Amino acid sequence: MQNIHFDLNGKRFHALTAGTPGKPLLLFLHGFPEYCGAWAKVMPEFAEGYYCVAPDQRGYGGSWREGDVPDYAAKHLAADVLAMIERFGKGKCAALIGHDWGASIAYACAMRAPDGMIERLIIANGVHPAPFQTELAAGGDQSEASQYIEWLRAPGSEKKLAENNFERMFALFSDKMDMSWLTDELRAEYHRAWRDEAGVRAMINWYRATPLLVAEPGKPIAPEKLPKWTPSDLRITMPHLLLWGMKDTALRPETRDGLAQYCDDLTVAEHDTADHWILHQQPDWVADQINIFLHRTS
Repeated sequence: MQNIHFDLNGKRFHALTAGTPGKPLLLFLHGFPEYCGAWAKVMPEFAEGYYCVAPDQRGYGGSWREGDVPDYAAKHLAADVLAMIERFGKGKCAALIGHDWGASIAYACAMRAPDGMIERLIIANGVHPAPFQTELAAGGDQSEASQYIEWLRAPGSEKKLAENNFERMFALFSDKMDMSWLTDELRAEYHRAWRDEAGVRAMINWYRATPLLVAEPGKPIAPEKLPKWTPSDLRITMPHLLLWGMKDTALRPETRDGLAQYCDDLTVAEHDTADHWILHQQPDWVADQINIFLHRTS
């Protein structure tokens, strides 16, 4: 694998790549609080037949992290990714693959991209905005599980997370999850990716910029107060694979309820023992499922 740097609209980005430029593009999007290395054990499986690119997204790792909250709105994050498809795939992406926040941006791109630009959409433990907002607003299990979002949005959270060598960041990262994959070497890599308080602030600005509303447990938000979306604008028209670690405690299974009504062609594959960090716990299974989906003929 190789590390590359490139410019998009005057902003410097870093990415991890595998395979040969010019072959069909697979674009891998990480989530919070990760970096391009989240895909390091999955990408090599596709290096022979594809050009695999995993960027540090805006605000993360070695990529651009300046600006303020409005610079991290979904429209800008999606524009970055669509520009990467133009740059690395000449306007074509064999599959856009996202996890966690990367999944949210992958969905946004799939909704915005011109027909034929993204051939397939693959999501690993990530959520479509409509079912997710429904559950966030319901005041139930997902609302309770997502209270950390409000904590992250509060002023000064970046300072608290960066203190004592990111002690609270690692605590947030590992809460109720299997972290046996997090070696000392990988922990050091996360330290390098997060860098400092300014780096944490840039990552958290994704949460501050999103219009999603989180109810207090037991206190549902009235429907009229929720974001107003046009269903046709949220449609996923290309073949879509959803991979799901069933022990995820950050994203509850009900966040998938109703997803099929937004998709023309949805396939779901579940792993019984993986949780939210499925890319690290079961990289071979993830790669196998992606490979099957890429070669599906109908």
